[in-house]
Amino acid sequence: MRTILVLNSKGGCGKSLLATNLAAYYATQGFSVALADFDPQASSLDWIKARPAQRPSIHGIDAVNGPVRPPRQTEVLIVDAPAAIHGPALTAVVRRAETILIPVLPSATDIRATARFIQDLLLVGKVERKQTRLATVANRVPAIGARDGMLAKIGYDTLNMRLFRPLERFLDQLRIPFVATIPESPYYALADQQGLSIFEWSEGYAALDRAAWQPLLDWLDSRRSRPR
Repeated sequence: MRTILVLNSKGGCGKSLLATNLAAYYATQGFSVALADFDPQASSLDWIKARPAQRPSIHGIDAVNGPVRPPRQTEVLIVDAPAAIHGPALTAVVRRAETILIPVLPSATDIRATARFIQDLLLVGKVERKQTRLATVANRVPAIGARDGMLAKIGYDTLNMRLFRPLERFLDQLRIPFVATIPESPYYALADQQGLSIFEWSEGYAALDRAAWQPLLDWLDSRRSRPR
């Protein structure tokens, strides 16, 4: 069973968005998927409850109030971890994963907090590189604005991208990849309301949003994302 943990101690960085969309992606590819929600807000479980019956099913696990016991046939387990996780709790949740994704927002405050969290993850969380692979994802990055009255998603705000350079240098020193940039888009909220993902949303410019996920999906499909 493949286990992917979406983790950051900073709240509001889009962990649930990343977790639910990844769960739906694997489900639409024909995998048996379970989604464990460790967050007391239960955003991922609420999303599963809203999911249409005709869509590929995803098994929800309330990890706040019970053990994580995915069905025996589960091929991919996505874990949505809580914010403000540190110390022994961090170590316990990290041990479940072979791949850890760390979403980070394009703000100096979030980037500094993420750098500190990664240090905590490596030291206190006791992440073993032979057992776990880490990667970061730039999340909810503003797209370039309007062109001829239409939303032009052809690139990203260079000022925002400059903010990531110190984090990239820090990650390079630790040999942790920065694998993808996910743009801000109204389609995520629209899809989320209906228990859907960006991979199941066909309106407007959603195809361009899906394309932004491809580097992350390619990395997850590669041997680089798995322990040795």
